[in-house]
Amino acid sequence: MDRPEWTRQPDLASRRAGGGVVWANDELFAEKENLIKPERPEYQPSTFGHKGQIYDGWETRRRREPGADRAVVRLGLPGVVHGVVVDTAFFTGNYPPFASVEAVAVDGYPSPEELAALEWTTIVPKSPLAGDAENFFAVESRQRFTHVRLTIHPDGGVARFRAHGAPVADLRLLDLDSLDLAALENGAHVVEASNMFYSSPANLISPGFARVMGEGWETARRRDDGNDWVVVALAGAGVPRLAELDTTHFKGNAPGWASLSGSVDGASWFDVLPRTRLQPDTRHRFPLPGASELTRVRLDIYPDGGMARLRLYGGLTEAGKKELTERFHGAA
Repeated sequence: MDRPEWTRQPDLASRRAGGGVVWANDELFAEKENLIKPERPEYQPSTFGHKGQIYDGWETRRRREPGADRAVVRLGLPGVVHGVVVDTAFFTGNYPPFASVEAVAVDGYPSPEELAALEWTTIVPKSPLAGDAENFFAVESRQRFTHVRLTIHPDGGVARFRAHGAPVADLRLLDLDSLDLAALENGAHVVEASNMFYSSPANLISPGFARVMGEGWETARRRDDGNDWVVVALAGAGVPRLAELDTTHFKGNAPGWASLSGSVDGASWFDVLPRTRLQPDTRHRFPLPGASELTRVRLDIYPDGGMARLRLYGGLTEAGKKELTERFHGAA
């Protein structure tokens, strides 16, 4: 099945990105927290707990009165949602026939009661669902949101909920003179990569440390004379001062060497970090004295292998600050 292009964007709701399910009106059969687990749902037949068959998802009891069930998700990466996935994997006779999604933007850390009192924006109207399937819904709104609310009509089970889109950082929480220019949560994104056989290159710039090898970027084994690479558009134009190349968990499959190149808007490329030897399972940190302004960085690994994280610490230029400011206020 062809997946929509927007599913290549990061899942803003994922637990791996810091998302959380802050409230659900019912979770008798299966816990609401399962909705945002980054792993694909699993199912083992004839595994019964004290409430019935165990499901890897969120499942509510059968309704005997009018109404609908709801769950509220705090986005780990606030931003513009381009599409949502309501995945009913393994729910066949107990999936909800319809779902709708609303969203809201709020400052601070509101309680579920405070969230309920706000005015929510519908981003997916009440729409039919298929059972045991990924249900894709494109979102037209280009507003920045911090929370989404999934409503199932009238009840049932949903395995996973994904909210794919573009993170938009809150300027009030950043020091624009000292930040990770390549961080997904600050607005950076992967432009292209030579290979993504084992895992997505977007993992490189995701929040936090990789817990396992699968949370990094790993390429297939090369059988030619070339090398693998990834290009990242930075949060804004900036001057890097420190690079971190993290091969944690990659032991027999770490790259032997790596280099960094920079560019302004994809024009000519220049050296940022020359080809440098790497060690397996190690956080490497390299000062970048005399680095120039750049808007994109290219990581080359030689010849192939895996990298857990790429960090590029520095400060935004005046142009970069203006870009980030316009992005935040334009989506507010």
